[in-house]
Amino acid sequence: MRPLTQRDLAVSVSQWCRSTFSNRLVRLCSSRQRYWRSFLPTAIRPRSEAGEHLRVCPQGYTCCTSEMEEQLSNMSRQEVEKLVREAGRSLQTSLQNQYRSFDGYFLELLNRSEYSLLHSLRSTEGQHYAQNAHVFRDLYSDLRDHYRGNGVNLEEALNDLWARLLEQFLRASDPQRDMGDDFLECASKQADLLRPFGDAPRDLKLKAIRTFVVARSFRQGLLVSAEVVRKVSQVPLSPECNNAIMRLTYCPQCRGLVDIKPCTSYCRNVMKGCLANQADLDTEWGNLVDAMLQVAERFKGASGVEMFVLALSAHLSDAVLSMQENAEVFSSKVMDTCRKLKDMQQYWTQLPNALCKVTAGAANEENCWNGVAQARYLPQVMGDGLANQINNPEVEIDITKPDMTVRQQIMQLKITTNRLKNAFDGNDVDFLDTSDDISGSGSGMCHGDLCHHDPRLSIPRTDQPNIFAYPAEKKGVRGSGNKTILCSVLLVLSLITVLLQR
Repeated sequence: MRPLTQRDLAVSVSQWCRSTFSNRLVRLCSSRQRYWRSFLPTAIRPRSEAGEHLRVCPQGYTCCTSEMEEQLSNMSRQEVEKLVREAGRSLQTSLQNQYRSFDGYFLELLNRSEYSLLHSLRSTEGQHYAQNAHVFRDLYSDLRDHYRGNGVNLEEALNDLWARLLEQFLRASDPQRDMGDDFLECASKQADLLRPFGDAPRDLKLKAIRTFVVARSFRQGLLVSAEVVRKVSQVPLSPECNNAIMRLTYCPQCRGLVDIKPCTSYCRNVMKGCLANQADLDTEWGNLVDAMLQVAERFKGASGVEMFVLALSAHLSDAVLSMQENAEVFSSKVMDTCRKLKDMQQYWTQLPNALCKVTAGAANEENCWNGVAQARYLPQVMGDGLANQINNPEVEIDITKPDMTVRQQIMQLKITTNRLKNAFDGNDVDFLDTSDDISGSGSGMCHGDLCHHDPRLSIPRTDQPNIFAYPAEKKGVRGSGNKTILCSVLLVLSLITVLLQR
């Protein structure tokens, strides 16, 4: 018998190690039968065998058959896609709630303004109330349609208001005169010179356009951002990402390492590679949030949105609005929305980290699954976005082929941000609704003789049970200012009539 050489000893040790590992794996595979049966089809049974048949997991002794690997790969993809959808759904729901809350309350402000105006008109005009009430109802209907983007031009609506009021005043001053088109056209031209309504038409137009540009833009920004989240959260994972997710989550279990957590840095590289396209939204998403925060600044101050809406009836009837006391309620609502928007600003680049908190948890970085074995994960974590994934060691991704759904949503964010910036500068913009998912709750329509019969208001119930109430309206609030204005107007119109009769 020849003596045992060093080479023979190495071969013997290697064979003994493989045999020991194989026996240990057999015991692990057998002991985990109940675990595997909890989520694998009954026809698939784990067994210890050589891993040459594996296409995704490391090829060593394994508990997984080819069928198991395929089944687990599908499961890992579904689980991560579900996590992404759930994270997006939470953000989308928050944006939708903010939209509904803002939209409902702004419409209630218009309703309350209309109620105050009609109540004042009925108190001061008496028998002339019925003649003019429908003119103001039509104006507020146009204001709601313009705010919703239903094709109403605000400047034309205001011009129509003054023209109709002028006609009503003319008819009241001389009921016997036949008011033909020629007469009304002539009277309209004289009104441009004599300004029977004073500076009200010009001032109201400037303030109304500025106010509704801001309100419409803010509303549309919430709509667009929620729709972007919905569409991007539904983008499917690529096959390369699916393989990386499988290696991250279920490949260690094929080695019998059921309880081990993946290394956090390893998980982050996988998620950054899988969500590279989504991370490219970050710049434009941040720009959109910044633009909305800028637009929200237009809600503040004496010339802000809420103050104009609260004082709208005063511009038309010189009545004192009791709801001015509640301006702070609206301001706080806008500020709450802005705070939540700020928290959402880095959503897309923080999404991989958030998913890894679920997948990897608080893993021991010295004793975790690194994609190949139970050991430390050495590669560095990649940056955010598609371009930074060119050297991602975990996810094969072609950076020259970006996801088209995400690119379209980036363009949508750019367009919306540009419109918001125009709105901030006071320039009117036209919006197209991007989704039917969000319903503009609250019709804003008025019924009966007055817009509201109850001086206390509340918006319809939404996912956020917020109630905005006004204090009981002060009775007997009457002003002589509108009587003086009416007398002045009638005097001017009488002079016009005398001139025309000549």
